[in-house]
Amino acid sequence: MRLSQGRIHRATPGPSIIPDKVLRAMNRAAPNIYDGEIIDITESILSDLADFAKASGPVIIYVANGHGAWEASISNLFKKDDLILVISTGEFGTGWANLAKKMGLSVKVLDFGYESTVDLDKLEEVLRKDKSHKIQAVLTVQTDTASSVLNDVKKIKETIEVVNHTALLLVDSIACFGCDRFEMDKWGVDLMITASQKGLMTPPGLSYCFIGEKSLERSLKIDKKSPYWDWLPRLNPEVFYERFFGTVPTHHIFGQRAALDMLLREGRENVFKRHRVLAEAVWKAVDQWGQSGPLACNIAQKKYRSNAVTTITAPGWDLNALCEWLKLNTGLELGVSLGFKSSKYMNGKSVCRIAHMGHLNPFMILGIISTIETGLIACGIPHKAGGARSAAESIAKASN
Repeated sequence: MRLSQGRIHRATPGPSIIPDKVLRAMNRAAPNIYDGEIIDITESILSDLADFAKASGPVIIYVANGHGAWEASISNLFKKDDLILVISTGEFGTGWANLAKKMGLSVKVLDFGYESTVDLDKLEEVLRKDKSHKIQAVLTVQTDTASSVLNDVKKIKETIEVVNHTALLLVDSIACFGCDRFEMDKWGVDLMITASQKGLMTPPGLSYCFIGEKSLERSLKIDKKSPYWDWLPRLNPEVFYERFFGTVPTHHIFGQRAALDMLLREGRENVFKRHRVLAEAVWKAVDQWGQSGPLACNIAQKKYRSNAVTTITAPGWDLNALCEWLKLNTGLELGVSLGFKSSKYMNGKSVCRIAHMGHLNPFMILGIISTIETGLIACGIPHKAGGARSAAESIAKASN
């Protein structure tokens, strides 16, 4: 007998849970796309996003997923054969690097695997050797959704500066914007990209480029750009449709406005705190389970774990079977592995991911944890009981 009737909870790292308020905002007739409220709403979204990122520069919006924002960054900032340095701490740094290669750039990858953050000493060593400053930019993800590592963007920028290198710093914050703290101006980030479907709680389809002063200056010198990705006409459009190089994605705009209203009502600092409390609850549960079994958080040091997603490993055990049991019998869907192609992890089968991003509260996260513990019992995966209680105690303590 399957007990998975009722509402399915997808604890997958994007698309995240879409709030009912967002769905209701999108459930309306199409507006006039040439004047009126759609223009005002779009401009308010760009302004509020800049404020949330603590960014003084402009924000560009694209009708695209995060890969589109990757391509926009390459198209606007680089010429063919320009050299960039890409930091990889999982699947998505490598993906950005591969896209840059396809677009004709020379790419050097600093690969730190799936289980650790950036080694800043190695980054400094590479930059010091580049005495002629051929490296035009350093590209990194803030959080890699595959590994769940949280890279220290501020320290990466400080490493670039300590060697007096001229490279721009480009950051992919798609996985964790609105979950992990991001301070664009304070940290000295030259370009940040994100998208609508994770911490911003809106269906996939919108992506954003937050443009720093140095990136804007550089983009003015790039002659050949893809017409669609060229952000210069979008910066100061003579007519509104130039914001989108065509038709505005009306209902995504309505949904994004509703999601941002929710975040603003909660308050920026409270948003970060809530995500931290819920992430800590997941980590407490995994630590408890792992005392008598193989389960562990993929990233050992807490300071390098993202508040948006946790990757769990159990070398030698098939967590795909756990995920399937949970889906069929309880209505809970976890994120399966990306990468982890070694025998240690059974070609990825020994890895799963829990998303704790966006529209989430203690009731929901404790339900996820209790349900996973049920699955561990059903699937015979060794663990120490009490993960749900450890999570509950963590939340109760944080609420006092």
